[in-house]
Amino acid sequence: MTALGWIAVAIFVGVYVLVATERIHRVAAALGGAALILALGIVKSEDAFYSRETGIDWDVIFLLLGMMLVVGVIRRTGVFEYLAIRAAKIAKGRPYRVLVLLILVTALASALLDNVTTILLVAPVTLLVCDRLGLRPIPFLIAEALASNIGGTATLVGDPPNIIIASRADLSFIDFLVHLAPIVLVILAAFLVLSRFMFRNSLQGDPSRTTALMALDEREAITDSRLLVRSGIVLGAILLGFLLQRQTGIAPSVVALVGAGIMLLISALKPRELLVDVEWETLLFFMGLFILVGALVHVGALELLAGQLGNLTGGATGPTLMVMLVGSAVVSAIVDNIPYVTAMTPVVSSLIDTHPDLGANGGLWWALALGADLGGNATIIGASANVVVVGIAVRNGLHISFANWLTFGIPTAALSLAICIPYVLLRYG
Repeated sequence: MTALGWIAVAIFVGVYVLVATERIHRVAAALGGAALILALGIVKSEDAFYSRETGIDWDVIFLLLGMMLVVGVIRRTGVFEYLAIRAAKIAKGRPYRVLVLLILVTALASALLDNVTTILLVAPVTLLVCDRLGLRPIPFLIAEALASNIGGTATLVGDPPNIIIASRADLSFIDFLVHLAPIVLVILAAFLVLSRFMFRNSLQGDPSRTTALMALDEREAITDSRLLVRSGIVLGAILLGFLLQRQTGIAPSVVALVGAGIMLLISALKPRELLVDVEWETLLFFMGLFILVGALVHVGALELLAGQLGNLTGGATGPTLMVMLVGSAVVSAIVDNIPYVTAMTPVVSSLIDTHPDLGANGGLWWALALGADLGGNATIIGASANVVVVGIAVRNGLHISFANWLTFGIPTAALSLAICIPYVLLRYG
């Protein structure tokens, strides 16, 4: 790797430390690091703004923008308030039951949609539930982000790295269900138990608020039933577009933007009224982070790391599977898992070509998917859903620190890996 390559690594590490220690705002750190990368000529503007491999992933940015606008319109119907009251009633106002319900809904939705869209839809309901019951919302938001990453691991469409792996390895939707869904269900059940202990200090509600909430009629929360019906139809079409992405060839970002445009037309709201609902800080942070990680791809740092992980075991099946699983989890906790998986897939293909035993039942691909998807739970920047949750919290006057996330993220990632290790060894080793 060249001198510029090591400078890119140093800048990324510096930004990571600033974000972790919160010495300066995370958006300032990410954009400042990206600006330094561009100013030093480590990557050129065409690499940062136009390349799919090393630049800003505009599909992600516009998917987020579109869904933020969609959620902004839906919020004005009062349906989130309705769902919040309804969910609390189903759980009889008991905090742990509320947590379990939200985790299960989030995990299931993330398996069918992408996890970022799920978080954008579930988070407003969560904030309202917690407000009604007098609960601290931060643990609930973190739990949902963790659950979205777990649930998204189960299917081809649930997490972007799975789409990359499916394309490279020629795997189908059914393949992911057969190989990953069973272990994801086990991990999800274990996470529900872990949550009872991790969040126990936040599961104390106000009994008087619970009594008052149970007496409410959730139907009275709907403020615009006509807009609700219209926006519900549009949202259903958007979700269908997400599910049929492979058949139609229309990217989720395009579906979200078209849906947002239709929402604007049917709501009769002025654009400036909805722009206040957009998490601009989150979008800017993503842009800076994409440029930083793209620079690591451009200089070959991630490819070098991927090669080292792949060659560490000399092709022995069991050790290679473990290095792939654990190594992918560690790396994905530090950098975004999308560019890492992009860099890693040719390495996995090469390993399978030279050591055919590693390709039995696609074991090496499943180890990569499980490690990359579940390892992202460990830190704030390990997965897109995590970044979105932090942005939503900030917008609502809440602060989730890097250290606070580690308190819940590391145990969840560690538990997930502990379950995956025997599964991968027994099924593929």
